[in-house]
Amino acid sequence: MKIHDITRRELLTGAAAATLSLSGCNSRKPALESIVSVVKAPAYSDKLYDTVHRLFVQHRVAIKGRRVVLKPNLVEFDPGSSINTHPMLVHAALEAARSLGAADVRIAEGPGHRRLTLDLAYEAGYFSTIPNFEDLFTDLNLDEVALVKLARPASKLVELYLPHTVLGCDLLVSLPKMKTHHWAGVTLSMKNLFGLVPGGVYGWPKNILHWAGIHECVADLQQFVPNSFAIVDAIDAMEGNGPIQGKTKHVGLLVAGRNMVAVDATCCEIMAVDAQKIGYLRLAGLDKFRIHQIGEDPIKLRTFFELLPHMANLRHSISS
Repeated sequence: MKIHDITRRELLTGAAAATLSLSGCNSRKPALESIVSVVKAPAYSDKLYDTVHRLFVQHRVAIKGRRVVLKPNLVEFDPGSSINTHPMLVHAALEAARSLGAADVRIAEGPGHRRLTLDLAYEAGYFSTIPNFEDLFTDLNLDEVALVKLARPASKLVELYLPHTVLGCDLLVSLPKMKTHHWAGVTLSMKNLFGLVPGGVYGWPKNILHWAGIHECVADLQQFVPNSFAIVDAIDAMEGNGPIQGKTKHVGLLVAGRNMVAVDATCCEIMAVDAQKIGYLRLAGLDKFRIHQIGEDPIKLRTFFELLPHMANLRHSISS
């Protein structure tokens, strides 16, 4: 891994400040409407390709001529569980971005547990599902990095080394698996950003993010992706002792939008979790957004995710 200074640092810092403003940190501004799609996807089938393409078009995601990074959630592999983002969803996003005129599309991830990322991707079915996967993939744990400052950190961190692949992209597409999390409560499109932090600099399992505050670091990392889109894999999700040792829960949905805070709050609604009780969503300005959900009604589709006993306080107060 090579470490470089970056001349775009001030530009990134300015973008970070703009992102925080859009996140509602300026309470004098009116609430911003954020559109979130909830669509049925009963199985990992060829129908996913059309569904994902329509989501990009529906949200008018600017892709033509852009450098796009697809960020799945790769953690561990267990053939009997639903830990990782399904490779068919990632392939569908890849094909959609290409068809919409992206200049370049990369798949990138930096797992916090496994050091041999390509072995993990192979076991998770990425090589067999995505043609030429190895040529398209960047291991963010080993990518070249640059030191960037946090404009207004919520955590104890003031700066982070982050991968060039992420800092140089025009659009980051977060493709997480819908899961409960034994420390953060839930792990969705924002928590998926932990995979941006390079293990090659900070080690495994990236304990610096835990020492500095999990919720605070999630909110901080959002600063570096001012142009993003999220599609949450909630076809087969995980409940209980997530993000690794939980149980598979079939939900049969995709949840998508350009505002990761709004997307994750909508996922919480589906999981019967009170989004206001998720620390990183509050820090990211959840109460400053008016969330407009289109497609399926998340309340009607609410399915109670099993929570660990010490997370029982996160349960949504609405029981219907």
